[in-house]
Order: sequence, then structure tokens, then C-alpha cells
Amino acid sequence: MKAFELRGFSFDQLVPAERPVPEPGAGEVLVRLHAVSLNYSDLLVVQGKYNPRMKLPRVPVSDGAGEVASVGGGVTTWKAGDRVVIPFMPGWREGPLTVAKVATALGGDVDGLLRKFAVIPADALLPIPPHLGFEQAATLPCAGVTAWHGLFPAGGLRPGQILLLQGTGGVSLFGLQFGKMAGATTILISSSDEKLERARALGADHTINYKAQPEWDKHVLEITGGRGVDLTLEVGGTGTLSKTCRVAAYGGRISLIGVLSGISGEVQIGHILHKALTVYGIYVGSREMFEAMNTAITHRKLEPVIDRVFSLDESGEALCHMESGQHFGKIVIRI
Repeated sequence: MKAFELRGFSFDQLVPAERPVPEPGAGEVLVRLHAVSLNYSDLLVVQGKYNPRMKLPRVPVSDGAGEVASVGGGVTTWKAGDRVVIPFMPGWREGPLTVAKVATALGGDVDGLLRKFAVIPADALLPIPPHLGFEQAATLPCAGVTAWHGLFPAGGLRPGQILLLQGTGGVSLFGLQFGKMAGATTILISSSDEKLERARALGADHTINYKAQPEWDKHVLEITGGRGVDLTLEVGGTGTLSKTCRVAAYGGRISLIGVLSGISGEVQIGHILHKALTVYGIYVGSREMFEAMNTAITHRKLEPVIDRVFSLDESGEALCHMESGQHFGKIVIRI
């Protein structure tokens, strides 16, 4: 089968390779991949910033969807032809996160899905929502579940609350869609007026261009009448966290997800203490969360936002497109 291997930490070290088609063992399923989607973590893997000590070669990319090609012994829940989506961490079914569950993250300590076939534990897989195609389903495992986890299991978002979203990547746009579905008032910041216009078309109630208005925190407080926001999906990292704390309401929550502006640096913690804020670290989510999210997606016929679809041979170009930051929504690679 065709696969792409990372043999060194650079774009030109992501190269095509031929590997044997794996055989599913007892309790396993062989999945024929039809599409994968990119996350910021995939870019960090290729750049060597995710884990510089990662064993190479490694097949990167964590998120994928496809159909069952064959099943191993004892598998009765799936049959050939079933449409399935693969969780980011196949070993995290439910309950709290553990070291063992983290070790199953695809494209990290184990090979990912930038290939034509993969063997996955049968009880990790989920059915694709009926109204979605393979390319749409491939956007769900990391960005979709991360947003869901940050909004609901961790964030406790309720109708009428105010939700702050940062940027227009996959997590933030899923957050916007789920937030509107839940009846929240949404504020979204971005550096692009064009992207902000598209976000308003998706339902954003208020938008702020943080390049035109560097003190975007003041504008958030103006919008909320000084009260602040109930919940933020924080994807910026240390570069935005201090302002996020400043605009949080008393007793507010912050789901800390991304590191787009950095993982280290000075953070003002006074607001966390004074306003009794809760900061949750979000590392994707469990299969149980994924299943709950898919139920809501199916009920509302929600469709993920896809920026662009590349071919498998254009995998390097797809990663370069992610690095450029020009995307709006998810970048997909068709297998």
C-alpha cells in the first residue's frame, strides 16, 4: 500500500513509501482510508517541534475516515463496507486521560493515517454520521472532539452564556457551530476582515479584527457591558492567555487548547485568582465524547467547514497551506 513517511523533520523529508497492507488480528478492523484532515499538531510533528525525539520513520496525521475492508477474529460489530471514523486516541474510550491512553495518539508515538490502510481496534471506531461524506467525517476526530470537550464536558456551556472564540481554524469554527447550536452568544476574533465576514455568515454574533484593534480585550468587555465572557476556547497560548483572563467573567471558564502564539512566556495570573476562574487543559477527548458529539451533529445535520481538499500526492503542499495560516476551517487530504 502507499503511505507517506516522515524520515526527518522537514517538509522535504515527508516522502512516499510502499508498505505491506496490515492484517487485522483478533478484535481489530482493517480500515481502507478515504480521507484524512490536518491539525496544527501534524504541522508540529513534521517540523520536529511536537516531539524532537520521535522515532523515525513515522507515518504522520491523526485524523481519518474510511470504510471497513475486513475484520479480525471475534469482531461482530463491523462488517466490510461499513463507513467509520477513527478517534484521535483509539485507546481513550471513556473516563479520565492517562499515560497509557495518550500513548495511543495516532501520528505521535504510533503511526498515523497518511496511508491507504490502517488496523484499528474494533471497539474504538465510530460510525460516520449518515449525512456526512468521508472528507467531512475526517475533520471530526481532533478539532471537532476538542471543541466539544472544551465547550461541554469541561466548559459546561449553557444557553444564553457568552462564548469567546479565537481565529478561524478547525477548533474555533467547530466551537462557533456548536456554540450557536447550544444557544450561546458568540464573539470571534481574527486578523482577517474576510474571514470575519465568513464567520458572521456562520452565525458569529460579534467579531473583532485583532490586528486593527490590538487591544481586543477592551472591545470584548465593551460588547459584554463590562461583565466579560463565560467561556473561552483558548487556542492562542501564552500570547493571548493574559487577555483571555482579563475578559473572563467572575467564575468564568477557559478551555486551554492551543499554542499558536507560544507554549512558554509571561502570563498574568491575577485575574485567575481574583475572579475565581477555572482553566481546563484540553487534549482532544474520549470516544464517549466523540459519540455524544456525533449524536448532536446527526440531529442538527451540522456540516463541518472545509477550506480545501488536496490529493495524497499533495500532502506536502497541504501542510504548507496550513503553515501559511490562510485556511478557513479544515484542510483535508483525499486518499
